[in-house]
Amino acid sequence: MPTNVPARPNVIWVFGDQHRAQALSHMGDPNVNTPEIDRLSNDGFCSTAAVMGSPLCCPARGSILTGRYPHACVRGHEERLPEGQVTIAAPFKEAGYHTALFGKWHLDGFKERTGRGAFHIIPPERRGGFDDWVAFENNNSQWDCWVHGHRNGKELPHYRLPGYETDELTSMLIDHIQQRTTPESNKQPFFAILSVQPPHDPYVAPAQYMARHNPATLQMRPNVPNIKSSIETARRELAGYYAMIENLDDNLGRIRTALADAGIADNTHIVFFSDHGDMHGSHGQFRKTSPWEESIRVPFAIGGLQTYEHFRGRTNLLVNHVDIAPTTLGLCGVEKPSWMQGTDYSGWRVKSRPKAAAPDSAYLQLVQPTRHHDSTDRPWRGVVTADGWKYVCVEKSPYMLFNLTDDPYEQANHVFNSRYDTQKKKLHERLAQWIADTGDKFELPAP
Repeated sequence: MPTNVPARPNVIWVFGDQHRAQALSHMGDPNVNTPEIDRLSNDGFCSTAAVMGSPLCCPARGSILTGRYPHACVRGHEERLPEGQVTIAAPFKEAGYHTALFGKWHLDGFKERTGRGAFHIIPPERRGGFDDWVAFENNNSQWDCWVHGHRNGKELPHYRLPGYETDELTSMLIDHIQQRTTPESNKQPFFAILSVQPPHDPYVAPAQYMARHNPATLQMRPNVPNIKSSIETARRELAGYYAMIENLDDNLGRIRTALADAGIADNTHIVFFSDHGDMHGSHGQFRKTSPWEESIRVPFAIGGLQTYEHFRGRTNLLVNHVDIAPTTLGLCGVEKPSWMQGTDYSGWRVKSRPKAAAPDSAYLQLVQPTRHHDSTDRPWRGVVTADGWKYVCVEKSPYMLFNLTDDPYEQANHVFNSRYDTQKKKLHERLAQWIADTGDKFELPAP
């Protein structure tokens, strides 16, 4: 076991795809058991109000990796990371870190209608600048996952992982942890990403996890309408969804054990989140791209380093997708580069870091709709506030106004109720300010 550790801490991202914040046992979901995520959240720092301001894979991932809003980075589905846009790997490498990414990329602009994203080979210059990068563009087949890339300075062949995607990619990360803690590694601090497709559809998991969930006995959220087709689809898909989440939870436990075995558990931050949520029948909708709570809210926890130097506890801090990269840099004492638009909230976890003021609101946007079935078919912009309001507009028209404090399941839309004109005006002005401050362009309705 290594006896020396680097002066700066390591940090690992673990995130899935379409994992909504509500689908965790510590958040009160009676259908799922997530002891490892719960432990990370309870022992560390947990935001129960985190959002992915653009609930769509490619724009969200572009913002996660760059700290830039989708309109200034990856605007839509199957769009490429802009040429010349560096990622979080750059400031980490400048600070002396080794960087690695394993799993889903989905930032090379490959069009699925022309073939399968898992077979698209991304050239080295478009892999985000990571030292090690073993990944795939997109893969909606968790038992048939193909990866390619480079590792330890060598280009890898395109090959098929032998088992279930989350298990295999976790094993790859664990092997990476072991390699980074050998004497030959010189104890260089590392930043590593595990990005897995589950719990994205199709909703399938290894048999032992699927066997735990009977669609007929699942409890639906109160905002799933009493429509036979919606309920049947939601039950069927949720059974597999929860199985995938429990498999991811077990793999998080594997990672924590590997860190302990390598002797670096007390010198490694773990940041757990998701790229966006999943509707699963709430309001009669499925999948993502809508501004409903099930689509935009995500898990967000920072664990590891269980010492007196770190704050712990739950908060309703409005962490957004653009904040994850600067906050992660801050956890390691690396300053946010000027090109990142997000905020460094590392001071909410690390006592030695400056504690940024809590935001009054978070900016939400769908810049380019995908026109997929079960997705919102027009652009929208919105704001969700720290005091529990949500206001959303489509182009030239208001769309949503909810008091989330009184109505967490969003069942009473007040956007056309004159009783709420004062509140709507206040939120409209805040949304207009977000649009101006971020350099966005969107035609709001007349106030």
